[in-house]
Amino acid sequence: MSMQQLIEQKLERVFTPEYLDVLNESHMHSGPATESHFKVVIVSSGFKGERLLNRHRSVNEVLAEELAEHIHALALHTYTPEEWVEKGNAPLSPACRGGSKTD
Repeated sequence: MSMQQLIEQKLERVFTPEYLDVLNESHMHSGPATESHFKVVIVSSGFKGERLLNRHRSVNEVLAEELAEHIHALALHTYTPEEWVEKGNAPLSPACRGGSKTD
């Protein structure tokens, strides 16, 4: 099972999202393309009444093992169904600058 599939499976099981999109963005970053950089867009009724920080903490908790061992970067976009209807989409990911400290 790929890391992307594992992330999807875990988030589906815990949050029962109305919408879930897990994108492997590893190819957008410097170095060899691996399964290490992901963007997650998740819409769940379970986020109602939760602050953004708590939403992100709850996702990070579900993916704690993957974050500790495999995932280098995880962009989270967490919405309630009402927020998603209003927003319509998640922001695009920025281009990688290659991690250079001289830029």
